[in-house]
Amino acid sequence: MSRSDYPPVYDDSRGPLYAPQGGNYPPPPAYGFPGFGGPPPGQPSAPYPTGPNTPLYPGHQPGGYPPGPYHGQPQHGGPPGDGYPSPPPMPPIMPPTIPSDMLSSGDDFAASGGNWDSLSIRHAFIRKVYLILAAQLLVTTSIVAVFTFVQPVRSFVRRNQAIYWASYAVYFITHLVLVCCKGPRRKFPWNVLLLSIFTLALSYMTGSMSSYYDTKAVFLALGITAVVCICVTVFCFQTKVDFTKYQGLFCVLGIVVFVTGIISTIVLSFKYMLWLHMLYAAIGAIAFTMFLAYHTQLLLGNRKHSISPEEYVFAALSLYVDIVQIFLFLLQIIGASTK
Repeated sequence: MSRSDYPPVYDDSRGPLYAPQGGNYPPPPAYGFPGFGGPPPGQPSAPYPTGPNTPLYPGHQPGGYPPGPYHGQPQHGGPPGDGYPSPPPMPPIMPPTIPSDMLSSGDDFAASGGNWDSLSIRHAFIRKVYLILAAQLLVTTSIVAVFTFVQPVRSFVRRNQAIYWASYAVYFITHLVLVCCKGPRRKFPWNVLLLSIFTLALSYMTGSMSSYYDTKAVFLALGITAVVCICVTVFCFQTKVDFTKYQGLFCVLGIVVFVTGIISTIVLSFKYMLWLHMLYAAIGAIAFTMFLAYHTQLLLGNRKHSISPEEYVFAALSLYVDIVQIFLFLLQIIGASTK
């Protein structure tokens, strides 16, 4: 093979390959990449450091992937769907209990006779209970609306679950005091004060759970809860079925729901199972609908057993807890089905 077959040899002594361009153009940038020799002749050394852990461009992480849209964001924790940092806490459950000194039976309740004084006392008692209940539901609905629509508040309560558990403790203690202590329950203003604290605690818990679900699920749960409560109340006014005769059955039902709630909470804390969560929510919604009918008939006083007119605070508390629990259980069912 002759020498002419070889490619021409570049001779540095003859100067740069390309002559510099005329004009006032700035000199070309310095080149230099690790492992590719160095800068062209006549140029200063490249300012780039070399090494196996050297970032190739701003934001690059050596040995890994460049940051993307999900880099550094917390991983989603699970149900009720994507977009939530952690699963919502389970709703508060306490078995509904009514001390025996609150109830009267036989011929002592208002609707058994034609005594106008007894009837007027019972009607005034019913009006007072429903006025208190309306105020409680108004407070709860307002807090749920704030926790659902105000995004900073919604994010705050979801990040700080310690406040939820603190309100749970307040709810538990005030509930026990109002149920077990006859003096604070009947004496003004302690009964109203304890009931107000109880309402605020349960409202905060309800709003915290609502913040984990989207607006559509919350609205549907509110609407269905309102329909269920109205239907149950009208049914209790019209029906001849006496739910107050089955106090033992309702006591067992309350214990079953309470124990089932504890077991479900423990199991779901280790491994989330959608079918178990939905089964528990369905049982809870049905059970507290029955409790609402039972407590409503005790309030009306036209059945075998009735609640004393002096226990207006406890009557309002019972109905309020039933309605809130129905809403929370329906919210869990609807929230899971809309994902």
